[in-house]
Amino acid sequence: MSFVSKLQMAAAAGALVAAFAVSPAAAERARFEFWYGLTGDLGERVQETCKRFNDSQQEFEAVCVGQGGYPNAVQNAIAAYRAGKQPTVVQVYDGGTLDLMLSGAYVPARKLMADNGYEVKWGDYFSGIANYYATAKGELLSFPYNSSTAMLYWNRDAFARIGRDKAPSTWEEVEEVARELKKAGYECPLGFNFDTWQILEQFSAIHGEPIATKNNGYDGLDAEVVFNKTKFVDHVKFFKRMADEGVFVVRTKEAGMDIVPSFASGACQMIQTSIADHGTIGKTAAPDMRWDVAMLPVWKGTERRNSLVGGASLWVLAGKSEPEYKGAAAFLKFIGTPESAEWWSTVTGYIPVTNSGFEAMKAKGFYDKAPYKGRELAIESLTYTPTTPITRGIRLGGFMQIRKEVTDALQGIFAGKVGVEEALNEAAERSNAVLRRFEKTYAGKSLL
Repeated sequence: MSFVSKLQMAAAAGALVAAFAVSPAAAERARFEFWYGLTGDLGERVQETCKRFNDSQQEFEAVCVGQGGYPNAVQNAIAAYRAGKQPTVVQVYDGGTLDLMLSGAYVPARKLMADNGYEVKWGDYFSGIANYYATAKGELLSFPYNSSTAMLYWNRDAFARIGRDKAPSTWEEVEEVARELKKAGYECPLGFNFDTWQILEQFSAIHGEPIATKNNGYDGLDAEVVFNKTKFVDHVKFFKRMADEGVFVVRTKEAGMDIVPSFASGACQMIQTSIADHGTIGKTAAPDMRWDVAMLPVWKGTERRNSLVGGASLWVLAGKSEPEYKGAAAFLKFIGTPESAEWWSTVTGYIPVTNSGFEAMKAKGFYDKAPYKGRELAIESLTYTPTTPITRGIRLGGFMQIRKEVTDALQGIFAGKVGVEEALNEAAERSNAVLRRFEKTYAGKSLL
């Protein structure tokens, strides 16, 4: 055998050995966990997002695990962090932002992306969205993900029967329309539940009313709630009066049917809910039912302000390995592309979180016709005015519990067990007790 032949055989053997040596490593991706709180159809869309990412490349694998709800996602992640078993990425809803911020158990968004070689146009995020998850100086600590705001949904067919073709823009008009619908035989002109996000938080923002002192908590942990001293009190009284007359109707899961299915089925003609429900209603609405969305009404004489963002952001937790962080950075870059933003908005109803994503969708005519027409109004609502110290968001410790205190108060009011002012005063007192406990827990810490 010639020397050349021996070299060729040796090279072939070496290549074969190398192939066997490299294949297992090449096939093994760097895995990282992503825990999320969305459930039902939206939870399935998260799983689809993870599959799209995993199919788009061969280096990383996102292992996405549902936690059965927003509160569970936060609580489970905190417990796992204490046990050293935390995920790399966790979805944290708006109400849990301060808890994560003060925990220190995270890698700041900018640091993660810079460390892994990704350039991000941070100024491209809508300010009304970014400010909710940013420091007082405007630095984003987490990644806005599923973002929404509250809208008024209205039944065009029912409105046509009473000679109307436009949504009411003031609460005075809402009352007129609701009474006309009632007179026309509709049993539920406006359905509502006790979700504080719509009835308290969004209402307060668009009316320029504070929920708490210290600019809704952004300026210090010693904030106190003031929702029992604002226009919100009269707003609840209005709802109670209308409910007592049977013009507004309580619609909850506990009562048999919540507001979204109540509207989609045609049982209620107006509701206030998230723009994220736009997709669900589109899929489940009664056949041939014509419906639309509009910005939330304001009381006459109000100088309308921007509404608040709802939904959640993605936090990257501390204590993970370099390969996991590389995978997380690649995943977050992937979901931030205009293509991913369009896909996400298409299948969910959530709105794009960046100007470039929104403009790209507009340029394609995404919002020009059903089933997506109307979703652009959520962006208009969020950007209606530049954010103010009151309308940039709410940064209160223990906010999940505060929401529950207000919900409990509303339930008591509409069950006829307690008066409006008494219930809201008591809810405020309990909420302030929550704030003082939170302040004590983080004594010595200052807000970023």
